[in-house]
Formats: sequence, C-alpha cells, structure tokens
Amino acid sequence: MEGTQPATNQPNDPWLIVGQGLAGTCLAWEFLRRGVPFRIADRGRGGSSRVAAGMVNPITGKNFQPSWRIGEFHPSAISFYQRIEEILGAPLWHPMPILRLASSEKERDKISSKLALPEVAPWIDQRTALAPPGFLAAFGVSGGGWLDTAGYISRSRAHFESLGLYAEETCESAPKQILCQGAAGLIAGGLGDHRCAKGEILTLRADWQQSHIRIGAGGWLVPIGDGLFRVGSTYEWDQLDESPTPAGLERVRQIATKLGGADFKVVAHVAGIRPILRRSEPLIGKDGNGNWAFNGLGSKGTLYAPGMAVMLADWILLEKAPHPDFIISTTS
Repeated sequence: MEGTQPATNQPNDPWLIVGQGLAGTCLAWEFLRRGVPFRIADRGRGGSSRVAAGMVNPITGKNFQPSWRIGEFHPSAISFYQRIEEILGAPLWHPMPILRLASSEKERDKISSKLALPEVAPWIDQRTALAPPGFLAAFGVSGGGWLDTAGYISRSRAHFESLGLYAEETCESAPKQILCQGAAGLIAGGLGDHRCAKGEILTLRADWQQSHIRIGAGGWLVPIGDGLFRVGSTYEWDQLDESPTPAGLERVRQIATKLGGADFKVVAHVAGIRPILRRSEPLIGKDGNGNWAFNGLGSKGTLYAPGMAVMLADWILLEKAPHPDFIISTTS
C-alpha cells in the first residue's frame, strides 16, 4: 500500500529533511510517495505547527479577498490530507462552513459589495445566515475547515519512526539537506529579513453552537468537537518566544466573548511563532549557504504546505523550476 514502505535500493545518499512541522511533514510524505530515500531530523517539541488551529479560510482579511492562489492550492491540500487520513487510519481534516461576521455598517457594506465578484462568488454560501448577538450581519463562506495539526504531525511522526526514517538531531554533516525549520530558521537569519509574529491561542470548553467556524471581532473561533473550541489569535512582533502571556490571555478572552459568549472555561493557553517572509507567502529554493529550504508558511500553512511540497519535490528531483513567485531570494 502506498506510504507503507521506505524507499530502498537507491544509489544516492538520502535527503535529510530538517524540521518536521507542516512543511517538513508534507515534504516527507511526498518523498515517501515517490520512493525517494530520506531521513528526518527534528527535535520533536515546539514550533507553531504543533499549536496551530489548522484553519483553512478561502476568503480572508479585512478586505474580504480570496487567499493567494486559492484555486490552485485548495483542492490539492484537501485531497492530500484525505490520502494521509487513509494511510494513518485517523480523521485529520474536518470540513466546516464559515460565518464571516460584520460588526459595523462599513464592514458589512464592504463585504456585501464583493459577494458577486467572480473571484469571490464561488466561495460564498448563498443561504441566509443569522448574525449572532453583537454583529450586524453574517456571511457564509464555503470550502473552510480545520486540520488537526498536532494529530497530523504526531501520527505522521509515529508512522515515519516505524519505517526507521529518523536521523540523529545533528545535521551539519549531511550532504543533502532541506531546511524546513519554520520561525526558528527565519529568526536565525538563514533566509534574510523576516516578519515573524508570535500568536497566542486558547482552547475553551463552552456550550456554544458547533456547526460553523466564526470569524470576526479581530479573531476566529473554531469548534473542534466535544464542546471544545480553539480561539485566537494575537500578533506580537517583538517578543518572539513560545511563552503564553497574561496580555495574550486577556486579548483572546475578549475575542472569545465577542464570538461565542461570556460563559466558557479556559482549558489550555499556548503560543507559537508564525514563520513569515515577504508578503506572507510560502517560499522554496536555496538559502545563502546553498541548502534547499522550504519556509514562510505563516498562518496559512494548512492550505499551502501540501502543494508547495509537491512543487519543491518537482524542482529538486525533476529540475522543474516553479514560477518566480514561489522562489526564495535571500537578497530581498
């Protein structure tokens, strides 16, 4: 069965994938699918992928615009995760409609003016959505959902370990490396200027409706089942660590109160650092030392990681270079 045996009988040294967040995990699965020999070096702790909500939202931002190249990456991401679910025998991808909430007339009118645009209309759920208390309007968005990122990474790790695909943590001597180090790699300066941002997320228990993801009030609320919700998130550009803060807790509690209500219990409070480059778009290519790198997934790694992994594998193995929009430039 596909994805059950490691590659063998290859003449070349195996590739070393350094880092097993979303980027490294997706690339490892793509190499495994193609029968490419590889090993993984990962510390097994920390990283934004392990604490991320894993949300996919096709229409984003204050300007209510389609995510970058959404038509290209969305179908490939969903089919990718569904294939991995079959291999691992566990649910990972959870499709769920989205309610985009408007709290002011200006916001409501801006969203309304874009509903018929050809790039927006395919993602709009035309069924009437009832606005919850505190909001003037609610707009349905289709194609949304969330990936159990922690489960995806941990179950993938267990699968790769069962195949003997983990290397020693040190990687300086590996002749063929692909650096998938997320924010840690960007902060270390390997890919030039970065725009990494710390984010804090709460897991709550509450008796709220669980049929939709809610987006509004400067944040989001994702039902994850059994009366639990993930809610976030903050943006902090100066204090780049993975430590939750009282200020972050209070900010996310305010978002939760607006999106769900005041009656909830905080179950967990976590923080991670989003790996952001350039225009908040994922990038692949060579770093200043000539190593391959895959980074910059930002807050939308769930959407972009599978397609970018395929693109990088095509480039490395088939010399099929991607469009310049996807290529790292360490001078920018």
